[in-house]
Amino acid sequence: MYDASIAQIQEMLTCLSEGDEKDCEELVCEGANYPYVGINVTPANMHIDARLSYGVAIDPGTYGTTVTNPVLFGDYFREQIDLLIKHHKVPVVVGKSDWPIPLPFVAEQLKFEIQESQRKQVKATFTLPNLSRVTDEIANSTYRTPHNAPYPLSLFSGERVDYSLHRLHHYTGTSPKHFQGFILLTNYQRYIKEFIQYAREQIKDGAEFSSFVGPGDQIIHNTRYSNEPESGKEPEHLPQMPAYHLKRPDGQGITFVNIGIGPSNAKNITDHLAVLRPHCWLMLGHCAGLRRSQELGDYVLAHAYVREDHVLDADLSHMVPLPAIAEVQVALQDAMANITGQHGHELKTRMRTGTVLTTDNRNWELHSQDLFERFNQTRAIAVDMESATVAANGFRFRVPYGTLLCVSDKPVHGELKLRKMADSFYQERVHQHLKIGIEAIRLLREGGVQNLHSRKLRGFDEPPFR
Repeated sequence: MYDASIAQIQEMLTCLSEGDEKDCEELVCEGANYPYVGINVTPANMHIDARLSYGVAIDPGTYGTTVTNPVLFGDYFREQIDLLIKHHKVPVVVGKSDWPIPLPFVAEQLKFEIQESQRKQVKATFTLPNLSRVTDEIANSTYRTPHNAPYPLSLFSGERVDYSLHRLHHYTGTSPKHFQGFILLTNYQRYIKEFIQYAREQIKDGAEFSSFVGPGDQIIHNTRYSNEPESGKEPEHLPQMPAYHLKRPDGQGITFVNIGIGPSNAKNITDHLAVLRPHCWLMLGHCAGLRRSQELGDYVLAHAYVREDHVLDADLSHMVPLPAIAEVQVALQDAMANITGQHGHELKTRMRTGTVLTTDNRNWELHSQDLFERFNQTRAIAVDMESATVAANGFRFRVPYGTLLCVSDKPVHGELKLRKMADSFYQERVHQHLKIGIEAIRLLREGGVQNLHSRKLRGFDEPPFR
């Protein structure tokens, strides 16, 4: 159904690109629409099990959503639909929606060449994105279902998903098909360089990962899975937030993204990553320590956040708490113990658990005396510019989240980051910090991804799809 809509758009584009306008007059793009998935649950078919966090309707009624790219989301769709049928014992209906597929969202899948003189005709013939429908009202819990309309089946419409897939490729330099189920985020390129080295070693010597993909869709295959040669081309310039993918055959590998510095970038990338429905994202980065007892190189495991990032104020009220996800917290702590070999009191000396304050002011140090009281009141133990934003968007989009930071300076106490000291610090800590993040993902994966999707991230009026 989706392929038929794409083929219809391709046929019209081919006709236009060949320049025979008369032959194209009878071709129209009407009906080149998104597929639609729906289910009708009666009171007799209700299955209220308090243990379920997704895959079940919480009220009787009709639910529906537009969907896109069934090849990319095939495993996800099958899981969600199978759960609905299992829990409610009613069929799921699939058909064609009334929402046309915008040309820009499928252009990269198509073959065409349009001349400058034909641009007006393209605009008049094809559907362009309708941004009034590309919203996060459902995810923000502000959507109200109109009378006689179906309840939302998913957090995102097909058009919203396509918008983010398009943006992901633009910002990360890699195709969405390469993204994996577990995502690491960082604010320093040094972590990426360490990850590239780790990934190449895994592809050369290991059997867990099938390939490694970098910007420009450069692919290195593990010869245990494929004899294909390396492919893709390194881009002349790195994209704004380059992504690297250490892929497993089951899609549960690791994607690592350098999101750069600041809450705006953190919101931007997680706004788009969320449509892929990852199992978890973890923030590994540096922070300023606020406690005198902290040493440079100590770790901070965030269990609470103070949001002074301001980029999500319109989407998530400050009154909304961001709960720590127990499974993620335990995995990060156990991973640190496994990698460092430290336990008990010794581990607590190196790793502090507490509140992280995220600011949008890169030079907050210039106002540290003014901020001292607020730091003290919040009991914050660290300051950074991304972690609370990443966690808040994880909460908003129902994606499990966690933060493990490394103290790189203590400006409030006069310990500033000096160049020679910083170089030595990075060499010693980046390798270990990355290994802890990778080990945490291994523990989460082996613990079962179904245990990650906590009920604490779901409200009492939720779409059935995860």
